[in-house]
This record gives sequence, C-alpha cells and structure tokens, in this order.
Amino acid sequence: MFALNKSYMIGKNKNTDIVQAILNYVPEKIEDLRRISACDAPDSHVNIKEIQEVYAGKVWKELKAYLPNLLSGRPKRKAVLTVCGGSGTGKTGMAALLSEYFYRAGIGCRTVSGDNYPHRIPFYNDAERLRIYREGGLHGLILAEAYSKERAKKLSDYQARGMDADPALRNDEPWMDIYQSAGRRELKGYLGTEKELAFGEINDVIAAFLGGASDIWLRRMGKKEEDVWYEKADFTDTNILLLEWTHGNSDFIKGVDIPILLCGTPEETLSRRKERNRDAQVESPFVASVLQIEQELQQKNAYKAKIILSGEGELLTYEEYCKN
Repeated sequence: MFALNKSYMIGKNKNTDIVQAILNYVPEKIEDLRRISACDAPDSHVNIKEIQEVYAGKVWKELKAYLPNLLSGRPKRKAVLTVCGGSGTGKTGMAALLSEYFYRAGIGCRTVSGDNYPHRIPFYNDAERLRIYREGGLHGLILAEAYSKERAKKLSDYQARGMDADPALRNDEPWMDIYQSAGRRELKGYLGTEKELAFGEINDVIAAFLGGASDIWLRRMGKKEEDVWYEKADFTDTNILLLEWTHGNSDFIKGVDIPILLCGTPEETLSRRKERNRDAQVESPFVASVLQIEQELQQKNAYKAKIILSGEGELLTYEEYCKN
C-alpha cells in the first residue's frame, strides 16, 4: 500500500480576511518548479513546465474576478473549484500551481484527485471498458442479422490484434461499421457515468467540506487490487477544495462553484499520454475511441465552465470555445 502523499494539502488559513488576501496576491515566478508536488493520486507525481506557470497566472487573474464575491456571501468562506479537461491537458500541473498560489496568499487549499474514485482499479476498469465495447458490438451484429461464422472468425482475429476498433476496417468490411457503432453506443453508456465512477462519494466529500467538517474521509486508489483504502484528512482552516479530474465538470457532480476547463484535442491527448507512457496500449484504436468519447463529454458540459483555457494558453469565452 502506498503512503499518503501529504504534500497535496498546502497552507493553513493565515488570513482572517480571505477576500482581501485573494485580491492582494499577485503570483511571482517560482524559482524551482520541481519542488511543487501537490498531487493527490497515490504513486503519482507532477512535472510542471515553465509555460504552465504562465497559464496558471492567467487563470489566477480570472479567479480573482469570481472568488471575492462568492466567498463574501458565505459565512464559512469556503468554495469548490475543479480543474477539468481531457487526459494530458495539464490538469495536475495547473492544480498544483493554483494550490501553491493559495498557499502563498495564506489561504488553506486542499487538492483532491478524482483518479481515486473509479469503482475499479485501472487494470480492471480498462478491461471492463473493452468488455462493454466488444459485447455491445457483437449484440449489434446479431440484432442487424449481420453475424456469421466467417465474420466471427475475422472478428476474433481483429480482437486478438487489438484492431477491432480501427475505423479503417470499415473500408473492406462494411459490417464492421455495425460492430463498431454498436460498441461505441454501449461504451458511451459507461464512460464518465455512475457505472464507472463513484460520483456519490465525491459529492459527499464536497458536501462535508462546504458544511464545515474538520475531518473528512478521502478514498485512495493505486494500481493494484489491494491498493484501495481510506484516509481521514484534516480540513481545518481549509477554504478552498480543488478537485482535479477529467470528469470534474460532469452533471453527476454537485457543489462545484468554479469549473476550470483545460482544452485539448484527442490527438493532443494521445500524444501526451505517449510522452508519459500512460497506457500499455496507448496507440491502440480502442484507446483512441475512448479518448474521443471523453472529448465529447467535455464538449457537452463546457457551457458550465467559468474559465476556459485553450491548449495554447489563451482564455476563451464559451462561444469562442465552440468555434475551435
């Protein structure tokens, strides 16, 4: 079992005037970005690039336009932020930098990673995603009366090579369009939903935080089956809960005040996952399909984001986001 990384909780509330502290603080260049390790996922670390510091500074300026009025209207002076977006868009680095800014402003902030809240560890969740896709595809072929022993043999070969989600197969095998379309429909009913993720537990954490709880149980998840446990976290004098998660802007989450959306295309996400060696099958057509569906979920909920940052670090309105 991994030891709990304490560094993701940074700063206690040293200022009685939280609003003024936020208004007064202006981010200065951080000399050593390597020492920032505000990451809540066990066995994970954050590698912050200098350009991300520039991006975080822009987001901080936007937060100064939202947070003062929000906190002023709350007796407990607490707010929930989420940094969301596709995998590889820089969420962990952004959350770490914003946490550092709150710390330097004298404001207690705790980062919570949504990567601790799938129902299954990554290995089993990946397997469940693939099972749902393939089972859905087979059912689609049967319903369309497009299933045969000959096609079953070909499909088995495609699956064995991890190619059954490759759109190029439709050119020579039109029946694969039925299989892939049906598989994607089933997969959409799983990805980013309560079937895959423990949104109820995240909502309980948010509700407890906003209610002023001092001690809150947080879920921890590593990569092995035995690496799932809970830790009681101290939220005393914590004013900002920062949720860092791909699905942080989902309709299933309740209580988020300021969603911060980081943009990226599925192609950019795939490239960054390769850089980080994120998946054993990172270049498979199935992973590409998963990333595309996740991108569609981000686009669907983008209208709720208070702050939208492009992949090039430009602040966007929702209308500008829709044009990209």
